[in-house]
Amino acid sequence: MSNWKQKLASFMYGRYGTDALGYALLILYILLDVVYIFTHRLIFSLISSALLVFMIFRMFSRNCARRRLENERFLKLWNPVWVWVKLQYHRVRDCRTSVYRKCPHCKAVLKLPRRRGKHTVCCPRCAQRFETRVLF
Repeated sequence: MSNWKQKLASFMYGRYGTDALGYALLILYILLDVVYIFTHRLIFSLISSALLVFMIFRMFSRNCARRRLENERFLKLWNPVWVWVKLQYHRVRDCRTSVYRKCPHCKAVLKLPRRRGKHTVCCPRCAQRFETRVLF
């Protein structure tokens, strides 16, 4: 290992580093910076600078337990949003071959083949049967 890599590794030893919240802060910083470039509003520059400082503070922090809890709270909020975004993407991508229906019992979203008519579906999660109609 080269000398600068050893120095960086020894400097970062015991520090928190990056996580999902850090990456989200970086993306938000870049987006706010781009908005500032086009609008020249000082508030966007101030907010993006504060995000950058907070991101760097978290990365070099030695209080790993606290940073881990912050990341867990962020992921609790972010994961449902990400699941919804992925579902919408799959719905658009598969719109010609599949339809998506919710199980009336357990509310699981099921991907069904697109065939016209009335169908009886067995939910793989709760094993309940229900009828659904595909119109097109």
